[in-house]
Amino acid sequence: MKIVYLLTSLGIGGAERQVVALAEGLAARGHGVTLLVLRPRLKQEWPTHLDVVSLGVSKTPLRVWRALIRGRRFLADLRPDLIHSHSFHANVVARLLVLFLRPAVVISTVHNVFEGGWQRMLAYRLTDRLSQRTTAVSHATADRFIRLKAVSRERCLVVPNAFEPADFLPQPERRTKTRAEMQLSDSSFVWLAAGRVVPAKDYPNLLRAFAAVHLAQPNAKLWIAGEYTPAAIAPLRLLASELQLGDGLLWLGLRRDIAALLGAADGFVQASAWEGMPLAIGEAMCVEKPVVATNVGGVRELVGDTGVVVEPRDSDALAKAMLAEMNTPEQDRKLRGSAARLRIEQEFSMEKRIVEWETLYRDVLGELPETNNS
Repeated sequence: MKIVYLLTSLGIGGAERQVVALAEGLAARGHGVTLLVLRPRLKQEWPTHLDVVSLGVSKTPLRVWRALIRGRRFLADLRPDLIHSHSFHANVVARLLVLFLRPAVVISTVHNVFEGGWQRMLAYRLTDRLSQRTTAVSHATADRFIRLKAVSRERCLVVPNAFEPADFLPQPERRTKTRAEMQLSDSSFVWLAAGRVVPAKDYPNLLRAFAAVHLAQPNAKLWIAGEYTPAAIAPLRLLASELQLGDGLLWLGLRRDIAALLGAADGFVQASAWEGMPLAIGEAMCVEKPVVATNVGGVRELVGDTGVVVEPRDSDALAKAMLAEMNTPEQDRKLRGSAARLRIEQEFSMEKRIVEWETLYRDVLGELPETNNS
């Protein structure tokens, strides 16, 4: 098959990382794969050996129109069998472009329970028939989009995110090395949170919860790894100061060594207000770390009974869950961590998911009376 993956950018985000892993997996299975991105190339992107084509979309209407023309020409020359788009902007663009590229097939993927307000949901609804399938990364995501009539039930499928357990192996030696580099004492219990500083992650909720944890357990530390802008971080630094978190809190910024940080940490916490199916939680499960997270999107679908899930926007409940985990015997935490990794290996492995996507692509192409797939 000749496949184009269409996404907004290759920026350092969970959805982007998932697309790159999927695209490279399909290329390894012998398919022709190209990444087509709407935005200009960024300084910080997920690395890939695949061909990447940028349409250079910017905010001015004229440049948007010119980018769409370039996209149509590129796809007309390439003549892909299938376009797999991801998240709102790319999904709508793919559906519009396919009007000029029949019989190319479009599959759209929704990565979050919230992808915008009613205008975006209306755009999804009006273009729904231009996509042969719309997939969602969790049942919670699919249910919400169907309920809002943004997606038709008969063309909606759930294909969860997937993970590569081999990239996130528990390594005691790396843990010791990383903790030494971070100048941690053996008595410190480190909670790691990961994700860009954006409203969805609800870091104020996390900081308030950790304030209670730190008061009860002064040896507790909170590391937050994720890209942020000065405007986004300023109010959080002020809140942390008001909560007197001091050296208990460490903002790590954008990091490429999440596996090492997970290994050095003792637990993973996520306080999000909304999600799709967060990759950071699955990665923590791979490294056999206990997870405490809010019950949003597909979090409960992912962790099952291997982690602790509390209601969102409830810092008291989050703090109690974190403290309970810290007071759990280490052996019990290790047993649950092992169960978490096994759950990923059995139900959420990237190898398994790539085969599922390949099967879906062939099934959808097979529904057309005539296709140019090979």
